[in-house]
Amino acid sequence: MAEDEKITKKLLNPDFFGESSSTELGNKKDIIEQYKLYVEMADRISSRRLTASSFFLSVNTAIVAIVGLIARNNGIDKGRDLFCLVAMAGIVLSYMWYRLIRSYRDLNTAKFKVIHLIEDNLPLRPYDAEWEAVGRGKKSELYLPFTHIEVGIPWVFMLIHLFILIRATHWTNVFQAIFGN
Repeated sequence: MAEDEKITKKLLNPDFFGESSSTELGNKKDIIEQYKLYVEMADRISSRRLTASSFFLSVNTAIVAIVGLIARNNGIDKGRDLFCLVAMAGIVLSYMWYRLIRSYRDLNTAKFKVIHLIEDNLPLRPYDAEWEAVGRGKKSELYLPFTHIEVGIPWVFMLIHLFILIRATHWTNVFQAIFGN
């Protein structure tokens, strides 16, 4: 059974309709209310993702700024262990941020599959029509999903934290010995 068929089967619960046929939709008003609620929940997922990303962006920016200020005023040699610890924490934090973005993206993808299936039973299908108008996300010249850009930001911070880690350790001497000045 195809994935969409499985979702449709779960979506159109025959027990809900009682004695009527399982393909009958029942009360349209109830379906529209459920649809509105489901769309609202999808929007809330996006809002939570943006809030989480704002938090991680703020924390990472603060870490990098503080490390930069301390290094400029005191030099990187003083507090080498602290710089290493902070850089490793920054790498872990950035990776968790990346995984969280991916998780939210996957959840929203599933929600919009269900929204499109619900729309198959409504007179208008605005989300499906919009998705079709932007090439179903496969034509970057029409639409580049924000998550494709957003997932790169944690990786940039991971690289910055890795640079700080390398700079704060004696690995810098190893790299200089291998690659020269």
